[in-house]
Amino acid sequence: MHYLKSYLAMLALIAPAAGCSGSSNNSGTGTGGTTAASSSLGGNTSSNSGGAATGGSLASVTGGNGGAGVSGGNASTGGIATAGGTTSTGGNVATGGSATIGGSTATGGKTATGGSVAVGGTTTAGGAATGGKSATGGSAATGGKSGVGGTTAGGNTSTGGSSAATGGRSSTGGTSAATGGRSSTGGSTGTAGSSAYHPCPTDGTACKIMPFGDSITDGYNADTPGGYRVELFRLAHSGGKNITFVGSGYNGPATVDGVAFPHNHEGHSGWTIYPAGSRSGISSCLVASTVCNTTQSVMTTYTPHIVLLMIGTNDAIDNYDMANAPTRLGNLIDTIYTQLPNVLIVVAQPIPSRGNASLNDDTGLSARIKTYDDAIPAVVAARANAGKHILVVDMYTPFNPNKAALMEDQWHPNLAGYVVLGTQWYSVLQPLI
Repeated sequence: MHYLKSYLAMLALIAPAAGCSGSSNNSGTGTGGTTAASSSLGGNTSSNSGGAATGGSLASVTGGNGGAGVSGGNASTGGIATAGGTTSTGGNVATGGSATIGGSTATGGKTATGGSVAVGGTTTAGGAATGGKSATGGSAATGGKSGVGGTTAGGNTSTGGSSAATGGRSSTGGTSAATGGRSSTGGSTGTAGSSAYHPCPTDGTACKIMPFGDSITDGYNADTPGGYRVELFRLAHSGGKNITFVGSGYNGPATVDGVAFPHNHEGHSGWTIYPAGSRSGISSCLVASTVCNTTQSVMTTYTPHIVLLMIGTNDAIDNYDMANAPTRLGNLIDTIYTQLPNVLIVVAQPIPSRGNASLNDDTGLSARIKTYDDAIPAVVAARANAGKHILVVDMYTPFNPNKAALMEDQWHPNLAGYVVLGTQWYSVLQPLI
């Protein structure tokens, strides 16, 4: 019994010591706790009690589940609900919410610049802007609805129409192409009549063209027989046009591109507009004339549908009354219309001279020709205003920058020069033949 009492007394002494174990302020873990580095960056233990006891769940503060009373909430940085919501920094999705920077559309929206959406969102800068649905200039290309000639340099038909002033109803650009219709430089001015006017037959027979002028029309030099008519015929044939040349003169190659070349023309070397001094005038061919081999006017003899008129260079060579040369030209044109009221006349502004002083050329000749040329559009416009079918084509400008390469002597083109002339003529005629 004495031993039993002694044993009970020993137990009483041991029990209070066991109840004091773990009472310090470091209450985060007991034996086996998982927070070796007690709560750095908002971990699960602070100086407060209430941490995880033996076997606590925070293995390493960053990213663990956290203790029940830890400062900073249920989780440390990156935990279940700290900074950034249920995921790491940034909430459910990366920075910017449910979409990447810029909302539901990346930079540029649905379309590139110029489409239905420009940079930024559905319609921001540009909208259907820069260019919109159509290219620069709206639904039509530069120059309006029509190309060469539009409604036109000269009225309702391409290259010509019912108006008479230089350039017709439309100014440069207008609803037509550049001044002068199809012609690269200068093109046509005046009128070819109403939109129903076509100078050539519609029954499949050839359109008769009379080249009417001086030696440049003739093709003066031995190496240029046929002159500009060769290139004009080549372009017309390759374009599917059915043309022929008429007149009392005859020269040129046998064939062009394998097709028989029409040799006739009314070009007379050395002739002026009207007779002047020792020179004959082209006006002589508008009456019965032995020099033109007719018993009546060449116009009523050959009845051309189109007259290509280039005359006045010899007047300028002689410096013959140049102040009145445009009046003489107008009178010549009027005489043709009295004989063929519905003919189309295309009047050329003649080419410059070579003007090479080292070759003893007349260096003042080009200036005289240019003064005469500048008066021709007004001559044409006056007839166009009266309802005549008439156009003007600039032959001077295409030659002027490169005369040395295009002239055979001081007055006549070489082969390359005649190609330029043929091209200029065709650019005016092409829409009408």
